[in-house]
Amino acid sequence: MKKVMVVFPHPDDESFACGGTLAKCSDASQMTCLICVTSGCSGRTGPFEIDCREKLARHREQELGKAAEVLGISRLDLFRYPDGSLVKTDFDELVGRIYEAIVDWKPDVVVTFPPDGVTGHPDHIVTCRATTQAVEQAEQVLSADEYPDLYYVSIPHYYDHCPDKGPKPAVPITGKVDITRFRLQKGEALRAHQSQIYSVNRAYPGVIEGDFGVIGCYEYYTLVRSGGKPIEPEPISNGIPVIEL
Repeated sequence: MKKVMVVFPHPDDESFACGGTLAKCSDASQMTCLICVTSGCSGRTGPFEIDCREKLARHREQELGKAAEVLGISRLDLFRYPDGSLVKTDFDELVGRIYEAIVDWKPDVVVTFPPDGVTGHPDHIVTCRATTQAVEQAEQVLSADEYPDLYYVSIPHYYDHCPDKGPKPAVPITGKVDITRFRLQKGEALRAHQSQIYSVNRAYPGVIEGDFGVIGCYEYYTLVRSGGKPIEPEPISNGIPVIEL
């Protein structure tokens, strides 16, 4: 049974970045694991009256649990690092925790943000660095047939409805997953993050109200490591090929 592990810093990142892919994996009877590095205690509270970070963290964990159920996620690991402060945390410790999860669960595929974090968020960037290093370290103890493929996920249309623009993409996209049949699950997972209504409506206007028309039919990836070796991604000139993780 194929196993797909995704590593993201905040509750809702999983739904924004690859909710459709996770739902598709579940539908294909694949095992999925989400590592959420923080509990999003520095995020917005949306329509809820939440007066401290601890309460917001618990609330967002509950929202994440609902999203994980919608997407059929098999395993949810909450690391509970401080939101917005990953640049100040013990980097080696974070790498070690992700490494331990990889060695324990032995995923076939690991997915995380690209080096620019899609949005330039420092937590996204640190998570990319830590996950990439954890995969490389895990290869030192795993057998060759246990080496996971490492993908960076991109959200090329994230800023379509936003007034500002993200950083220049750090890596070219090399493949896309067709999530046409799973747009409903992606939309419902995004809706589970009600406290993040501003962020959801900003990138996917109408989704919180149940209109999923703005959700595209593809999610985008870059394969950067396979078989224990780095892969230098090159721009695709003849259209991005459809892939399966």
